[in-house]
Amino acid sequence: MSPKQRARLSQVVQYGVLVVVALAIALVADWERISTNLFNVEVAADLLPQIPHAFLNTLTYTGASFAVALVLGILLALMRLSSVGLYRWLATAYVEFFRGIPAMLVVFSVAFALPIAFNVSIPSLTAKAALALGVVSSAYIAEVLRAGIQAVPNGQIEAARSLGMGHTRAMVTIVLPQAFRIVLPPMTNELILLTKDTSLIFLMGMTASQFELTKIGRDALNSGTGGLTGLFVVGFAYLCITIPLGILARHLEKRFGEGNRS
Repeated sequence: MSPKQRARLSQVVQYGVLVVVALAIALVADWERISTNLFNVEVAADLLPQIPHAFLNTLTYTGASFAVALVLGILLALMRLSSVGLYRWLATAYVEFFRGIPAMLVVFSVAFALPIAFNVSIPSLTAKAALALGVVSSAYIAEVLRAGIQAVPNGQIEAARSLGMGHTRAMVTIVLPQAFRIVLPPMTNELILLTKDTSLIFLMGMTASQFELTKIGRDALNSGTGGLTGLFVVGFAYLCITIPLGILARHLEKRFGEGNRS
């Protein structure tokens, strides 16, 4: 057999194995219990009226958190690359600390420890969510931006300086725009992770009007009807957010990756 024929035979065998596995799973699965406890149509229909508002709240929390994370991330990235040793040390300590602890601990701290320590009250749940998730995400964004800035050739800065630009102006007008172009795909991936991290906001306590998707699913699970159907409905709602973001990330990676290679 020629290499092409062997490759084609290998593909046929692999597809055959997949079909056999799929048929075996379909025959072994208890479809009656699945329809009752995992994909209960009646329970899903009861949940649908609550999904749009929770969906919008999830997007709001994600957008606010990403705004905080992006601002802090830019500042931290610049501090990591600063010629001042104290700035580098502070930024490194921040990044390592918030990358090393669970986001749930930060959510608890902002919701309960921060008011006790500083005698402050943050009435807005969106503000608390943005602060808690933003400080965690900023540590990851800072590293992504730092790598993007360092990927910009030094000749860009040298050319800007030769034209009389100061370091700050060259960084803002020359380096950062190119760095953002490089880091757009991984930045989109960070936005996807941040969207899923909004599932921790329910730990802060919320009213019915502030419910996000995970809270809807948890309440449905605790109701004792429909089994895990509520979680599957909420999971599908999350996919409606993350799949378009994933497609956007691949599009940006393809577009700007080709641009960089050229």
